[in-house]
Amino acid sequence: MTSKLQLYSFFMSSCSFRVRIALNLKGLDYEYKAINLFKNEQSHPEYLKMNPIGYVPALVDGDIVLADSFAIILYLEEKHPQHPLLPRDLAKKAINYQVANIVASSIQPLLALPVMNYIGENVGEDAKIQWVYKHAAKGFAAALEILLKDHAGKYATGDEIYLADLFLAPQIISLKERFNFDMSDYPLLSRLCEAYKQVPAIQKALPENQPDFPSTEGKI
Repeated sequence: MTSKLQLYSFFMSSCSFRVRIALNLKGLDYEYKAINLFKNEQSHPEYLKMNPIGYVPALVDGDIVLADSFAIILYLEEKHPQHPLLPRDLAKKAINYQVANIVASSIQPLLALPVMNYIGENVGEDAKIQWVYKHAAKGFAAALEILLKDHAGKYATGDEIYLADLFLAPQIISLKERFNFDMSDYPLLSRLCEAYKQVPAIQKALPENQPDFPSTEGKI
């Protein structure tokens, strides 16, 4: 009998958000295992024994443990081909990889919770917002808005949800919700954000719809 997938996640983590969308799109049932980053639960010995890098998300599938959102999503794509997350067209597939990597390597790591905490503690709380706007704007304007202008349809690379959307949706939504990021300079990304909010798989994956979302949670 196949064991149920387990996802170690934190409601506010955009990396976990990506994986939740993928699981929902593919119709995969999973057990949600909350790891509270505010309480440093990712550094607890029992979690580090399973996932030595100490980040979220982590996916457990039987004897397999994966601890990187990109690796998890590609693993799910290979094992569960329903609702493909990559187009057949090679050029369009390459654009999806490129968008995903821009978010994963050039935007999200600079806005991660440890970085924000370090800036707040060592520079000042006001510097956090300046940092966010500087690095998010660079990624949005210099890369994503320009890159996608010749490829976007209803979604990032056409009229189907693909890998690029799994990375874009959490990043845009989290920036707007957590930092009140002004999207007026990015009309294409703004339009995509509104489209994403109508997708049931994304709605279900939203931070506020996760079991570890605090009932009295305000903006963070």
